[in-house]
Amino acid sequence: MKFVQCTSCNAPLAEAGATRFPCPKCGHEIRRCNRCRKQSVPYICPQCGFRGP
Repeated sequence: MKFVQCTSCNAPLAEAGATRFPCPKCGHEIRRCNRCRKQSVPYICPQCGFRGP
């Protein structure tokens, strides 16, 4: 079984408030846990290197 993980911290996306959205530059799926979203932890797209809040 494969768990879906946060792009920033690799935590499983099991809690409410987690989200998935396309990278603004290349469209690759970015996944964010509730904690990283609330604290504005930066993410880096693993496909194109785009950095976002």
